[in-house]
Amino acid sequence: MESFVRSRRAALQEHVQHRQEVHVVLGNEACDLDSMVSALALAYYLAKTSLESRAAFIPVLNIPRSEFPLRTESAFLLQEQQIPDSCLIFRDEIDLHALHRAGLLSLTLVDHHILTSGDAALEEAVIEVIDHRPLEREPRCRVTAELVGSCATLVTERIVQGPAELLDRQTAALLLGTILLDCVNMTPEAGKVTPKDSQYVALLESKFPDLPARSVLFEALQTAKFDVSGLTTDQMLRKDLKALSSDGLVLAISAVYVTLEAFLQRPGLQQDLCAFCQRYGYGGLVAMTISFNERNEPFRQLAVYSQHAAVRTAVCGVLERANNPPLDLSPLGSLYPNLCAYHQGNTVASRKKVLPILKDFLRERGTAAGTMHPADKDSCGTTRPEPKDSSAGCGESDENPEDSDVAGEAGALEYEPRGRRDPGRCPRHGDALLEDDAPLPPTPMNSLVDECPLDRGLPKLSVEAIFEKFSHITVVRPSASSSPEKK
Repeated sequence: MESFVRSRRAALQEHVQHRQEVHVVLGNEACDLDSMVSALALAYYLAKTSLESRAAFIPVLNIPRSEFPLRTESAFLLQEQQIPDSCLIFRDEIDLHALHRAGLLSLTLVDHHILTSGDAALEEAVIEVIDHRPLEREPRCRVTAELVGSCATLVTERIVQGPAELLDRQTAALLLGTILLDCVNMTPEAGKVTPKDSQYVALLESKFPDLPARSVLFEALQTAKFDVSGLTTDQMLRKDLKALSSDGLVLAISAVYVTLEAFLQRPGLQQDLCAFCQRYGYGGLVAMTISFNERNEPFRQLAVYSQHAAVRTAVCGVLERANNPPLDLSPLGSLYPNLCAYHQGNTVASRKKVLPILKDFLRERGTAAGTMHPADKDSCGTTRPEPKDSSAGCGESDENPEDSDVAGEAGALEYEPRGRRDPGRCPRHGDALLEDDAPLPPTPMNSLVDECPLDRGLPKLSVEAIFEKFSHITVVRPSASSSPEKK
């Protein structure tokens, strides 16, 4: 695996220069550990088994390089397996659209099956999908879709069907760590693990008995994932984020890896939350915290924040009344008037299960953020208010309801916030979200604050100049129905 990853950049450059096919294995825009390892492992497998193909198989991490430091568990596992992240190819280092226009691109999607609206033109290049979530629409290509705890489980299943020597210890360690983290160390109480996940974890362990014990590997990855020391509030919220959109409202749903009490005690939190929502165009934020007790059992809490009373009240109401699944929410005291806090009794209800509740709510109600008060647009208050009485409930607002509107029915569209790529621009309504329980970014280095030495990354592999030189050459691209073993 290591030599394969190290050779990808040169392989990409060579194939572009010689106008040969580039087969990209692309994970989702959350680019969590599952997405990254699935892309690396499947690309490695395809390269070794597609002997008649002249394509270069390139795993691509679907985020800018500057965001990789937020994914600490991914950086940790690669470092443990001596795979340098400098050899990885990120989305801002390869121009997929230029490759597609030149007729050189074929795509395999892992850990998702729907491209964002910005990548819609690439749909016809997709020849295979491997995903572990329900299909929102049937792709017109080869599909492997099964509701398991980790996409890496399905990739492992594919790899073990090939020659035995393909599964080396390095690849097995990456796959094992990913499945353990996704399935919360195979703990049934977490509601993630399936029989197939257990089957392939056992298989990996049997083939490589010297791999670290489950508990050791899981604890190391868990520690790395939950290490948010040195992160700003903005980075903590972006680390593992998904969003939902209706015609007039964008809701952010962030997984936060500290207790809610610790999160609410962060200095300047109210101003940070206000600035975060304004910066990325969110009308409201649901922060779902997860931590673990001494018996390694999950402990969940959540908070709902919005400057707009109607938005906050409506979101709190739908979560409190949810019954599929019930969240079993108990109100907690809040230090801030624009924030409602809860203990979540149903620890199995992860963000993946809460997202459909909010999506259905937006679709049915057509909630919109409405007109913001000018003061909300210009500044975020820094005054720390007195604690509110938790018995008051979230339905009792201290804002004027006229500050928010409720619009007509609108479809709720899920999307990964494009503002991550361009922080100066708010997310666009209609972008398609890649839903995954493992959100957006996983954790950065402890030293990451405002800037990281990796922010500028390696020089971008731009192919536009090369394409200019042979723009008049006609390339006949095989049909989208062809298999990965393309000539």
